[in-house]
Amino acid sequence: MAKKNQKAPVAEEQIALDVQLNKSEKFIEENWKKLGLGLLAIIVLVSAFFIYRHMAANKEIDAQKAIAAAQTAFAQQQYEQALNGDGAQAAGFLKVMKDYSGTKTANLAKLYAAICYANTDKVDDAIKMYEDFSQKDDQMVSPASIAALANCYVKKGNNDKGVELLIKAAKAANNDAVSPVFLFQAGQIYEADGKADKALELYKQIKKDYVQSAVNQDIDKYIERATK
Repeated sequence: MAKKNQKAPVAEEQIALDVQLNKSEKFIEENWKKLGLGLLAIIVLVSAFFIYRHMAANKEIDAQKAIAAAQTAFAQQQYEQALNGDGAQAAGFLKVMKDYSGTKTANLAKLYAAICYANTDKVDDAIKMYEDFSQKDDQMVSPASIAALANCYVKKGNNDKGVELLIKAAKAANNDAVSPVFLFQAGQIYEADGKADKALELYKQIKKDYVQSAVNQDIDKYIERATK
């Protein structure tokens, strides 16, 4: 049961449960401006919500059109042009991110931009873009983005962070296609760092949990090597 409003006027508190209709009508008449403004505010908010949804849909469509040229340049490995556009009409990923902020396409542009930076040895910029990319609960793109970020950290010499992210990527993917690949790479980094015991744990995990994977076929020799 809703609690009684402690700030209600005294006259209103004295109204009995069997209040007469004329008193209710008088109350409405005296407060119609307040009621009307409140109702107007609700209408405006609801209208704004639907207008926003419509604009958001249109904005997403426009963003998809805008990113097309950058995607073409990316496919042709023209990474600088993909990032910055052609200097004329074609927008790059960076401009799409700015002009269509908040859209799914702008978020995807961050991932493209990260890959472009990584491929042009701008590792710090790549890390920033990978970390800004909003990951979703899918089993391919998000884990792949985490693994790519891991490789950037490894490239900077931060192997511990790289391994941590590779294991995270494997867990996020949770499939025979890419999880054992990420775990194997983490194992290789451990071995290179002289941590054969930790590498062995990952190799054994591959053998146990990802029987159907291609990596599993040769994992015994890596288990043997890490055991010595």
